[in-house]
Amino acid sequence: MRLHLLAAPDGTPRAAILASADEKERDVALRLFERGLHGGELVIADKGYAGKELQQTARERFGATLLRPRRKDEPGQGPHLAPIRQCIESIFWTLKSRLGLERHQARTLHGLRARIAPKLLALAASVWLNHYLGRPTRALADLAI
Repeated sequence: MRLHLLAAPDGTPRAAILASADEKERDVALRLFERGLHGGELVIADKGYAGKELQQTARERFGATLLRPRRKDEPGQGPHLAPIRQCIESIFWTLKSRLGLERHQARTLHGLRARIAPKLLALAASVWLNHYLGRPTRALADLAI
């Protein structure tokens, strides 16, 4: 299984889909966009979300602009997304490491879903609390018990 996440720049989860690992990322992305986009967003994606079809569909159906790093087999230069990608990876690191998503110990699909939901809720709650307190977005160390 693979967790696909649509998050705001501050790390707040907007939509998530738990999909089979062999399902095409582009197909999952369309379902994810339906759940989390409202129109006019700029979506920074991974290389797996490649394809002119996906970019066109994102633009036409959701009013979103899709940016992603250039793959090695594509000509030209893609946009420089390293600083933004670093922020994206830190969101995933927070979920996996700090909130323990990698150590979920679920034995069934239902159990896995039941363990993912509170992790996403904890991330959203901590981002909100840090905004409220005027602290850095994902400063979770002080929030841990």
